[in-house]
Amino acid sequence: MIRSMTGYARHEQAFAGEVLTWEARSVNHRFLEVSFRLPEPLRAAETGLRTKAQQRLGRGKVDLTLRLERSADSAPALALNEPLLLRLQALADQVGTLTGQHQRLPVRELLRWPGVVEERAEPPPGLAEAAEAGLDALLSGLIEAREREGARLAEALAARCDGIEALASGIAGRMPALRTRQLERLRERVARLGVEVDEGRLEQELALLATRMDVAEELDRLQAHVAELRDILGREEPVGRRLDFLIQELNREANTLGSKSTDTEVTRDAVELKVLIEQMREQVQNVE
Repeated sequence: MIRSMTGYARHEQAFAGEVLTWEARSVNHRFLEVSFRLPEPLRAAETGLRTKAQQRLGRGKVDLTLRLERSADSAPALALNEPLLLRLQALADQVGTLTGQHQRLPVRELLRWPGVVEERAEPPPGLAEAAEAGLDALLSGLIEAREREGARLAEALAARCDGIEALASGIAGRMPALRTRQLERLRERVARLGVEVDEGRLEQELALLATRMDVAEELDRLQAHVAELRDILGREEPVGRRLDFLIQELNREANTLGSKSTDTEVTRDAVELKVLIEQMREQVQNVE
């Protein structure tokens, strides 16, 4: 089964009063390029996370984002800023000494002072491991999404293979009659000239014309390339580069066939072949 390089996945999990939300977006790229957007507490874990992503993905430009938010039903972990609290009390005592009005600051007022109560800055233990497990689940979802898109691409490519085979078969079926008609025209032109022509030389010219018109090899190679392409579509491995090479070969044969054509119908079919091959080329650009 082929995989597309385009895909999206999302994974959400709860851990120690936090909600970890992973998102993945993937588009086509010549190689594998992975970029992370991580919250500050998990910056140090990026190397290990990157390694895991590289082990599971083949090609594509993949953006991985992790958001870390407190769950709605969890209370924040609070702590007192003791140095600030003591400093405030010392200042209050100093004011009392200067004014002669010694008075203890109410606890409520102290707690309202900016910075006296702080949220816990340290991440909960095991956060990096939870993030890695979430990434693993996210990558599984992304791969499934890319495989679904790959299945649609495979269907589209197979349909165009059918079209190429039908056109090639039609051209092959018309070639005997076309060759006969072209040779008859050449003989008629010679007859209209009213001059004697060396029969041996005429036969040579007719044979040369038939050779120039012969597209059997191009049609055979088209059919062989299509058969190879169908085989590749069923492989369980990244096949994007191999498909890209085959599309180039198909296009080369279609160009040669068109250049040899002396018939409007064959020329039209050669153009249709190139249209189908170009459509396949655009689709293959997105295959891993």
